[in-house]
Amino acid sequence: MIMVIGGFNTKLPPPTYGNAITILNIDGGGIKGILPTVLLRNLEKALQNVSNDETAALADYFDVITGTSTGGLIAAMLTTPHPNDPSRPLLSPEQIKQFYLDFGPSIFNQTAARKWSPIISHFPKYDGKFLHEKAREILQETRLSDTLTNVVIPAFDILQVHPVIFSSFKVKKVPSLNAKLSDIAIGTSAAPTLLPAYNFTNGDNEFNLIDGALAASSPAFLAVNEVMQELEEKNYDFIPVNPNEPTKFVLLSLGCGRTGTPGHNTSVVNQYTATKWAPFLLSGLLEAARDIVEYNLESIFPSLQSSENYYLRIEEYSLDQTLTADNATIENMEKLIKAGEDLLEQRVKILNVTSFTHHEKPSELDTNAEALQGLAEILYKEQQLRLKTKSIMEKRGRPFVDAITSPLRMFGME
Repeated sequence: MIMVIGGFNTKLPPPTYGNAITILNIDGGGIKGILPTVLLRNLEKALQNVSNDETAALADYFDVITGTSTGGLIAAMLTTPHPNDPSRPLLSPEQIKQFYLDFGPSIFNQTAARKWSPIISHFPKYDGKFLHEKAREILQETRLSDTLTNVVIPAFDILQVHPVIFSSFKVKKVPSLNAKLSDIAIGTSAAPTLLPAYNFTNGDNEFNLIDGALAASSPAFLAVNEVMQELEEKNYDFIPVNPNEPTKFVLLSLGCGRTGTPGHNTSVVNQYTATKWAPFLLSGLLEAARDIVEYNLESIFPSLQSSENYYLRIEEYSLDQTLTADNATIENMEKLIKAGEDLLEQRVKILNVTSFTHHEKPSELDTNAEALQGLAEILYKEQQLRLKTKSIMEKRGRPFVDAITSPLRMFGME
């Protein structure tokens, strides 16, 4: 059976018609989600320029869009069909940035937060009601199976004590995962201590969710794994027309900016109480999880089936310490926009897999803006190749599945 990618978008035929599988990842970070929207706006504008199409959208070029926490909310908004034109996304990156500017101060209401104490309060810092209301208002009744392209959003179920991966690839096998995007977005954004855990039911299944960062603070590798499972299961949408051709990946991974967790001397931490350890452990573990994802991708991506894989990670590693996940003052949100704009002018950085330090790529003189321009050209060429190949196959007058099942049988892959 051939799986239809996403919902209504016809501008991106399946990867089997092309040379690569394209993935967009967006990390978590609360109000810091403003920063990647600046980068995404830059990429979308580059795609519109290279395609000479002012309606071009990110969902027209990525086979998978994945995100966790605030990144999951962004992924949901980028892939929800517009009610007046189901082939187009509901919101652009610029409109999503405006969502944060308009509603961030109400989601992270500092007046209410002043009554909260991390030591004595028995409830999260924010009640989450405004976020829940806006997520439902914007995403409406859209379900995971309705999205314009494949979506992968992780959360963590605190009742079952395991991750839940809301994946477009799994909804046919596990119908309970075909939840409303509003419920998925609220669940993946439920950051412990900041926002309340979220309970909802879908069919006969109950979910009790907290922040997806507890499962995957940077879900890029998760999306790659989802695609690899489709290849393993012989999903025709992902198998090259020529089965001798290795599968290639194009992956863009965006962070929300890292302020860094202050280091501590062993003589100091040995005097810590459990209460003092808690915030350091949470932030430290999330930072470590992101580094491990980068480590894995930097380590294996060059050899992942093909030397022609493309991996670009863009992250601000020295963000102002005041720009925390819930600091949604007008001043700080403007700083986040400026941080995103400045990041575009910085050189591309990579992780040293030995020292876990980040440095400019020695062979790359590109700024992040130039790298995104180059990526736009790669994505456009891939899209055009797929459209051309699909047209040729259809003109041959036989179903595409027949054209690929013969070589599959020949090579014993069916």
